[in-house]
Amino acid sequence: MPRIIAGALGGRTVPGPPGSRTRPTSDRVREAVFSRLQGWEALAGRRVLDLYAGTGALAFEALSRGAESAVLVEAHARTAQQITRTAGDLGLAGRADVRCAQVETVVPRLVDEVLAAGAAAFGLVLIDPPYDVPTPRIEQLVATLAPALSEDAVVVIERSSRTDPPRWPAGFADDGDRTYGETRIHYGGPLAAQQATAPATVPTSESATAPASGPATETRLSTDPGENP
Repeated sequence: MPRIIAGALGGRTVPGPPGSRTRPTSDRVREAVFSRLQGWEALAGRRVLDLYAGTGALAFEALSRGAESAVLVEAHARTAQQITRTAGDLGLAGRADVRCAQVETVVPRLVDEVLAAGAAAFGLVLIDPPYDVPTPRIEQLVATLAPALSEDAVVVIERSSRTDPPRWPAGFADDGDRTYGETRIHYGGPLAAQQATAPATVPTSESATAPASGPATETRLSTDPGENP
């Protein structure tokens, strides 16, 4: 069972739904990812988008470390209901917006909410799809999301180390990748912000050793545990 590594909720566990359909990011990989994000000051006060949320551990880690709010998208109804219950148990009911739908359905709506309805732009996007999701689908999601991102947004994509790396869309910088056993983490973001803040180095890959660890319509799930038994 994953646990929150650090921050206000450090040490709290994040249960998944019954069964083994989720593949939570290992604690060691999450610790490495979020240490890097904190070093980039890419957490505090940001609105987070967690696609293919699974247990919700990535978004909950971000909220524990100071992110303002999070939208968690999960297509599997029972899994989304468990995320909702966990958010309530962690005291995050007012900061976690759980959407039960396919990510391809939700992402265009989120863009509309930012552009037309005045919702806050996303400053951090966490994408951890099942490894059998084709890379071009992930690339298209990032391109679609681009108008809903803040200028200094960071996008994190988790893939199998044996999967072809994603290509970032036009206007994005490639911030490199890190490999942990069977897991590879890719970092990128809007090019203008990266040019303003990043050192003039060519992104490199580093390796570490770590264990590997719906419906077409959208359903909003309350973060009040009593409303989703």
